Amino acid sequence: MATEIDALIEAIRFDIDTALYIIYIIILAYIAIHLVSFLIRKIGETAGFMRIAANMIIPLFKIAVYFIATYLIVTSVFTPSLSQLVAFSGLFGAALGFGLKDVFSDIVGGIVIAFERPYLIGDKIKIGDKYGEVTDIGLRATRIKTPDDTLVSIPNFSIFNQSASSANAGKTEMMVVTDLFIDSRSDIEKAAGILRECLITSKYIYISSSNRYTVLVDDFPFYRRLRAKAYVNDLRDEFEFKSDITRRTWTEFDKNGIISPAFSGIVIGDGPGFADR
Repeated sequence: MATEIDALIEAIRFDIDTALYIIYIIILAYIAIHLVSFLIRKIGETAGFMRIAANMIIPLFKIAVYFIATYLIVTSVFTPSLSQLVAFSGLFGAALGFGLKDVFSDIVGGIVIAFERPYLIGDKIKIGDKYGEVTDIGLRATRIKTPDDTLVSIPNFSIFNQSASSANAGKTEMMVVTDLFIDSRSDIEKAAGILRECLITSKYIYISSSNRYTVLVDDFPFYRRLRAKAYVNDLRDEFEFKSDITRRTWTEFDKNGIISPAFSGIVIGDGPGFADR
């Protein structure tokens, strides 16, 4: 083994021309990735409902460029024989054991995400306690933008030990659930009718034979919950849709005497309690 390693070291050639060639390959790979990613995103924006599918070409292209660049750099430094490749594999395995294991795991996770596609660029996903829109799938990490515009990087290895849920599964339309709570003494039929009317007249709603809407009612001891489930045409309108429904519905609730839940207090012995509102 020592002899093979020595032969591997002797096979390494490194001079100023090789260094310039490596720098050239790195710069070219960087430009290619960013230029193609930019063009694909622009094309995706004009493709409408095909936006997310088009964006998924980006991580596949990145993986191809990374591997080609790595191959060109390695072969520029030395041209290994089969026995030298075996020695290199041993050194690589030792390197993984001494600290590159996590990096390698993230790279494998990135490849799995790119080919199995549990989520795509543009999807609204939740991994662990993080929720947001996928803005990029890199070789080591997935980046998502949360509702408060915070950019969060999640290691790709998380795909193996955490559940990942996609709210739209690669489509531009997405179901949005909006909950409203009213006092148990309010007219539930009138409240449900108002919510339904505000729901179907929203400019963000998308209704089709496969994308239906519904209003559900749940009765709890001290309040009632109205749950509106409907689709938006573009998942980016998720929060605008919820805000539109909530604002217009409560405006009509106020006009019709439908109130929010009130706290009720119970007097135990001579102790004070909260008066019914």
